[in-house]
Amino acid sequence: MVSDTKVVEQLVEIITHEVLAAMLEKQEKANVPEGGHCKFTCAESQCVRTCFDRAGNVVSAGAERLSSTIGVIPQDLDLAKMIDHTLLKPDATQEQIAQLCFEARKYGFASVCINPTWVELCAKLLEGSTVKVCTVIGFPLGATSAEVKAFETQVALDHGATEIDMVINVGALKARDLDLVAKDIRGVVSTAHARKSIVKVIIEAILLTEEEKTIACLLAKEAGADYVKTSTGFASGGATVHDVALMRRVVGPDMGVKAAGGVRTYEDAENMIKAGATRIGASAGVKIIQGPSSPSVSAQPVPATAKNY
Repeated sequence: MVSDTKVVEQLVEIITHEVLAAMLEKQEKANVPEGGHCKFTCAESQCVRTCFDRAGNVVSAGAERLSSTIGVIPQDLDLAKMIDHTLLKPDATQEQIAQLCFEARKYGFASVCINPTWVELCAKLLEGSTVKVCTVIGFPLGATSAEVKAFETQVALDHGATEIDMVINVGALKARDLDLVAKDIRGVVSTAHARKSIVKVIIEAILLTEEEKTIACLLAKEAGADYVKTSTGFASGGATVHDVALMRRVVGPDMGVKAAGGVRTYEDAENMIKAGATRIGASAGVKIIQGPSSPSVSAQPVPATAKNY
């Protein structure tokens, strides 16, 4: 009976979400540009509307308080294949980057995540392997222009990147300039998807309110991004279980969630995966896949001030 009750509750919540989104879509239909279309997504008491013209450019975006939706925590996967083996230190050397690639090949990590200057080297070192080359765009502040981020993405792809982690314009989000944030994300997504590369959108959760986190995730989802990501690792805090769970609820079961910033142990990674993460960004990947620190050590929360680089 309990199981049946839970199923009914989930169905009611899904139906409520769909009805409210349909109501919003009908209400805003008159504002759709000729030949264009709008997307509507709701979660965590927020609905976001983003309208696109014929060419797929963002022409307007807005947020309203409406309803909530549910997400589904993904099934456990092979841990190494969920880790972006990361080295983003400004003083990283060629030898350290080569070591990172060697470890990624050896252990079968999902990708190496490095600054753009190292993309070409990593692409050569990882040629013939299953390991992807991930780089960061607009990193770490997210304060470059949308045009620069799109160009930076194109250059990275030309040099061999296959995954892009971009930082949103945090200031624009906090000022509720949602058009700018949407265009920012869309420009990178369009550029990357044209080359069949995936995009992870870094929202820098430590700097945002709960409402802002929700809106940022919805904008990323509507812009067609493949993942939302918690942190750069360069702000005052990194990934938390709370933020990962919130982001999973907002984007639902079909979009990726990447936890990054301070994930240093097997227990940290396990907590993030249980909360809904499908990718982990960590410089301690080798240590993480070695398993629990000891049989008696229970999982501990990630310190709020921990860094990921």
